Amino acid sequence: MPNLRLAPLTAEIEANVRRALIEDVGSGDITAQLIPAERLAKATIITRDDAVISGSAWVDSVFRQLDPRVAVHWQVADGDRVKPNQPLFHLEGPARSLLTGERSALNFLQMLSAVATRAQYYADKVANTQVKLLDTRKTLPGLRLAQKYAVTCGGCHNHRIGLFDAFLIKENHIAACGGIAEAITAARKIAPGQPVEIEVESLDELNQALAAGADIIMLDELSLDDMREAVRITAGKAKLEASGGINDTTLVPIAETGVDYISIGALTKDIKAVDLSMRLSL
Repeated sequence: MPNLRLAPLTAEIEANVRRALIEDVGSGDITAQLIPAERLAKATIITRDDAVISGSAWVDSVFRQLDPRVAVHWQVADGDRVKPNQPLFHLEGPARSLLTGERSALNFLQMLSAVATRAQYYADKVANTQVKLLDTRKTLPGLRLAQKYAVTCGGCHNHRIGLFDAFLIKENHIAACGGIAEAITAARKIAPGQPVEIEVESLDELNQALAAGADIIMLDELSLDDMREAVRITAGKAKLEASGGINDTTLVPIAETGVDYISIGALTKDIKAVDLSMRLSL
């Protein structure tokens, strides 16, 4: 499974921020014009919540694009765990620019830190097992790479990035292709080098997927007993991914069955923004 790192994301970050500033600032911040253009200020951004930080590069890009005179001094790094009232970073520069950039910068940081915090919460729960927790494609439109990066800051892992980088053959695909073996055979012909993952809903379908040479088999809402049996039957011939019905109650028992992966849409979908605050001083 891929795991996004920050270095290749530079162009994506710049584009994310460019769109955010167009959306928020538009033709100009008319309220900031109340402040004399030459006035300088400092600001400190704190968290009001326990959190895992993610999104510092997006914050840097907001102020770099808005006004290169603004200096951003980080007190924490992506992946760090922070406590309420802890300073995250300091700003110095024209007061207008600090205030204009505040909301866009904090929007990125509060959302991406929320993803990282949720990911760390789940990762901690299964730390004593060998399972890898994966995200899904249930992301905010236009911010998938950002959210998938945040997942890695919280200690979880990326599933496929989109529809282009791996096969995930589900029930309707199987029906349209005429069966499990037919779908896998067709996938191998279309893109021989791409991983082929297929969804199964029973142990019988698992055996069909194994016989057809699937790389990864997604166990869709199988019982715990069937998952354990799937691990025994598979015996390392393919990777097994559990999916569906994953929550605080079911996560650890599923991890303990011995599956290789658990995919969780809630890592990016069901999040609550981290509460952040900016304190300005002139």
